[in-house]
Amino acid sequence: MGNDNIKFEHATVFLREGVDALDVKPNGVYVDGTLGGGGHTGLILERMCESGGDANGRVIGIDRDESAILAVQERLMIGKKSENLHLVHDNFFNIDKILQEQLGDADKVIDGAILDLGVSSPQIDIAERGFSYNLDSRLDMRMDTTQKKSAYDVVNGYGVSDLARVIRDYGEERYALKIARMIDKVRPIETTFELVEAIKRAFPIKERYKDKHPAKRTFQAIRIEVNSELEGLSVAIEKFARALNLGGRLAIITFHSLEDRIVKQTFNRLCNPCTCPSDFPICVCGKVAEFELVARKPIVPSDDELVRNKRAHSAKLRVIRRMIRDK
Repeated sequence: MGNDNIKFEHATVFLREGVDALDVKPNGVYVDGTLGGGGHTGLILERMCESGGDANGRVIGIDRDESAILAVQERLMIGKKSENLHLVHDNFFNIDKILQEQLGDADKVIDGAILDLGVSSPQIDIAERGFSYNLDSRLDMRMDTTQKKSAYDVVNGYGVSDLARVIRDYGEERYALKIARMIDKVRPIETTFELVEAIKRAFPIKERYKDKHPAKRTFQAIRIEVNSELEGLSVAIEKFARALNLGGRLAIITFHSLEDRIVKQTFNRLCNPCTCPSDFPICVCGKVAEFELVARKPIVPSDDELVRNKRAHSAKLRVIRRMIRDK
């Protein structure tokens, strides 16, 4: 089915754009909340050392996938740069706890952070991880392989109505109920290809072989449910924002409309906290914005990046900056 020895190599989307957005300083403190293959972290470390002096900055790299941590240890935890890099096996949703443990505080302690949301290339490409509808494997889809709940549990354990809700809400799939009923009809389902076949059978014949794979949305939905990717995302973003020093920046890369909507709405709320009714001529609530959008529109991939990395097609990069201190 696959190869356990495949290295954790991830084609980083918005590599330079993401790090450029952080405006890296040699002695700053930065967080890569989704370490992946270490692309952003590696470039942040390089930027720290570009001044030629002694860079006393710090990068905290976080990932819930232990294989990512091990791969980055092998690639980056060597030589002088290792003194500036601290790796943490955890979920970036726990950033307040992580910063408390690493820095002694979680409020205004970092100069920048980057989050590359979604699934990484190795998780898709290694069949045994059970993420891909193009590779046959036992159903899994766990980003953190130490957690108990897997795709097998969702597919075989959820009732029809709950399964349809997941597929509809997280996959935006129009045939969600039909797919859930078909899955229920043929359960138990052990492998990714068995799930793909059930999904295809729920589609009208004329729509089974269009350009977009019929299982794409359902696999996305189940993956999001297994890893709780959206539940609590807005709260986590606010934690990162509160951790920024004056002038600090938070850059977030999204890959589908659901997560991008959450990021956009959370950024807008942080940058415009006024709660006055829209018809009030002046603000009377007294809430002052601490953050501002670095650019009103998201950054999208260049033509060159789209040629190099097909997984960049739906990517968007949004950035905010802390502009004033708390009163």
